[in-house]
Amino acid sequence: MLDQATYQAYVTLLQQELLVAMGCTEPIAIALAAARARDLLGSVPVRVEVFASGSVVKNAKSVVVPHTGGLKGIEAAAAAGIVAGNPAKMLEVIADVSADQIECIAQYLGSVPMSVSQTTSGLDFDIVVRVFDESDQSALVRIAEHHTNIVCEEVNGALISEQAPGEDAFSESAPDQLLSMEKIWEFSQTVNIEDVREVLDRQIACNMAIANEGMANAWGAQIGKVMLATFGEGITTRASAWAAAGSDARMDGCEMPVVINSGSGNQGITVSVPVVMYADELGVSEDTRYRALVLSNLIALHLKRGIGTLSAYCGAVSAGAAASGAIAYVLGGGFDEVVHAVVNTLSVTSGMVCDGAKPSCAAKIAMSLNAGILGCAMYEHGQQFFGGDGIVKKGVENTIESVCRLGREGMRATNDEIIAIMLEK
Repeated sequence: MLDQATYQAYVTLLQQELLVAMGCTEPIAIALAAARARDLLGSVPVRVEVFASGSVVKNAKSVVVPHTGGLKGIEAAAAAGIVAGNPAKMLEVIADVSADQIECIAQYLGSVPMSVSQTTSGLDFDIVVRVFDESDQSALVRIAEHHTNIVCEEVNGALISEQAPGEDAFSESAPDQLLSMEKIWEFSQTVNIEDVREVLDRQIACNMAIANEGMANAWGAQIGKVMLATFGEGITTRASAWAAAGSDARMDGCEMPVVINSGSGNQGITVSVPVVMYADELGVSEDTRYRALVLSNLIALHLKRGIGTLSAYCGAVSAGAAASGAIAYVLGGGFDEVVHAVVNTLSVTSGMVCDGAKPSCAAKIAMSLNAGILGCAMYEHGQQFFGGDGIVKKGVENTIESVCRLGREGMRATNDEIIAIMLEK
């Protein structure tokens, strides 16, 4: 039985990580920094400098920023934050934008000098926005390591606040001894659902709504519709198709909120939508549905913590593996079925790279979930991958560490090359 401190730590982790966000979280973090810098300056800037790590550039350059009239990229995100952002709303910083403000964002972007450069800090997640007024007064805001972690504020070069960037987004809330498959399983089976109902209900409502929107209308590459037309409408296809549709809508600038996981809306969609759809298809109890979502969210956080907030490792892979474990549970499986579904999934898709936020994210989500569903089916049919098969190790935690090492260390050079390719003119 989990002790009370561990139990509460899991509840707190879910509350802290399953946040509502409007738009792709990297450009939204840029908008947050820009909005806060504007407030510190005390006026609308006449010149803007944005510095971002390569991984942030990768995830912000090609995605539509919501409430901008279809504008894409880093400059659009900064302009939206400056013109219409409310930094108190954090990842919903540009959730409330009027029609007049949308016009002003485009006008501001076309008239104000704005430069974008890569940071040299060595951090995978690093954003600095410096703004200037007509008298060359300035303000600076830095966000590092994760999307709302403001580590430095300056006015005219004088520090207003400063703190060292944390080790990663989960350094305090999820230490190594907390996140393990055994403890996650125990928590999922013993949690009082009332302690997590509110955060999970919000995830279900937001993420299913954007998935339904993605299927109902022509967003992005329409991966979900293509899947249904090609592969039929069985639950194995629908679960992947609806998740892909949610991503398509989000990447194409849909102005609907999502509940994130591991700092990512796409990962939040991936860990929730297919699990809800399987639960509804099979008619399982509300209790089982909630416990499956607890499993999926926490397994994803476990995997992503070891990989890092941003890397060359596609986050849909870890989220898809987490969803596979939860689907195995919805199908009636116990701990062994959950563990083997996760390992089988990681064995298949752990080479998929992240080349930024854009329409193909929806297809990558679909492929990761297909691998996850295959991973479940393999174990149901008495098949599995064993320790020594490639990066698979004996024991689920050893396999997870292998995958995390691959994403965290092995793919660093890959990430650098992806960024270089994306920035070529």
